[in-house]
Amino acid sequence: MAEHLASIFGTEKDRVNCPFYFKIGACRHGDRCSRLHNRPTISPTLLLSNMYQRPDMITPGVDAQGQPIDPRKIQEHFEDFYEDIFEELSKFGEIECLNVCDNLADHMIGNVYVQFREEEQAAAALHALQGRFYSGRPIIVEFSPVTDFREATCRQFEENNCNRGGYCNFMHVKLIGRDLRNKLFGRYRRRSRSRSFSPIPHLRSRHRRDGDRDYRRSYRDRDYERSRRTHSRSSTSSRSRTPVREGSEERRAKIEQWNREREENQ
Repeated sequence: MAEHLASIFGTEKDRVNCPFYFKIGACRHGDRCSRLHNRPTISPTLLLSNMYQRPDMITPGVDAQGQPIDPRKIQEHFEDFYEDIFEELSKFGEIECLNVCDNLADHMIGNVYVQFREEEQAAAALHALQGRFYSGRPIIVEFSPVTDFREATCRQFEENNCNRGGYCNFMHVKLIGRDLRNKLFGRYRRRSRSRSFSPIPHLRSRHRRDGDRDYRRSYRDRDYERSRRTHSRSSTSSRSRTPVREGSEERRAKIEQWNREREENQ
């Protein structure tokens, strides 16, 4: 029974826990949801709810005065926001990814998800952001259960064929330009390639640490096997070179035989 419950946890078959909150960290029903929202007490991911205020909040492509907005201006406005947020959040640690939702539903619009390398970095950012304001609005921040954004992202949106539009319940991640991405995330790649400085231990990812552990374990196993074979060979050769010690009766019989042979020769 326990294995069955574990296998369906966070899926549509789970009648206790909300699958949308588990995958996306947000639910359109909010606190009125009939299923549980298991809020994590620690996570490498933070959710900053409704933080990004797009210039065409009311009607896509149109400003508050009803005038059309140049798409390039909308993208420029978004990238200014993205860079501003990235620079502030990167003070607390290395950022794995920073996603901003382009959805229009109330529980998704303007949501910002930031995933740090380490949970401790996310905790430090959470503590520092509480009670602060951005663009005159309070920052609402909490730990998010989302750790794999592939499960949270709308695949149809990535293929430009989502028929739910901005009211889809999965993330429509707003993209930044390649130049800005290289500028912001390229610093981590340059740091990892640098030979002048050794990597900071607490900034290394789990899979990197696991890889190093496996790497060291393979060498330990190899050294152990080599030493075991060497010891086995040396033990075998030493046993073959070392004569077997005889018993006292055998030694006395040999001595008597030597004495008889010596008397006969005399």
